[in-house]
Amino acid sequence: MKDSKITGIPKTYSEIERKSNEIGFTMPSDIYVGTLLKTLVSSKPKGHFLELGTGIGLSLSWMVDGMDAESKITSIDNDPKLVAIAKSYFEQDKRVKIIGMDGTEWIKNYSGKAFDLIFADAWPGKYSEIEETLDLIKPGGIYIIDDMSVQPNWPDGHQEIVDQLIGYLENRKDFNLTKMNWSTGIIIATKKC
Repeated sequence: MKDSKITGIPKTYSEIERKSNEIGFTMPSDIYVGTLLKTLVSSKPKGHFLELGTGIGLSLSWMVDGMDAESKITSIDNDPKLVAIAKSYFEQDKRVKIIGMDGTEWIKNYSGKAFDLIFADAWPGKYSEIEETLDLIKPGGIYIIDDMSVQPNWPDGHQEIVDQLIGYLENRKDFNLTKMNWSTGIIIATKKC
């Protein structure tokens, strides 16, 4: 098996990738993470999904491509320029809601129904407000994070923060956890029923 053969790439992905290169966006999600997100999202019919850290919309394109017609996704980012770009690709899709605001504020004020899957690709929901974020996942729901393996853009001291997060997740008794030394380093956790 060769995982380098990527199939089922979303139609908007190449457009968003081109735009990402054009504006010099330096934190795009790995394409392998995208394929995994699409697969996981498609396992949740009529799903209710959350992405923390829209960025330019690369991961969002994969998640949307995996959703059925009755699923919904909310994506949060605090960068107005990136939010505007992402909205331009998804504004016609009524299943997608992109919100430009601080993720910490959004997490602390959210009072809607629990999520089937949360992809946390921003500081809030990953390194801060982790307990509140995990509380937003319904039983049988999935929490996924990437960039758990050393990345070239990590600042000094970031490895200790990553190690603390991994330790915290390992000690949660209400989640089953898989750590994958693949792509950028992925953790998938499912809330026990």
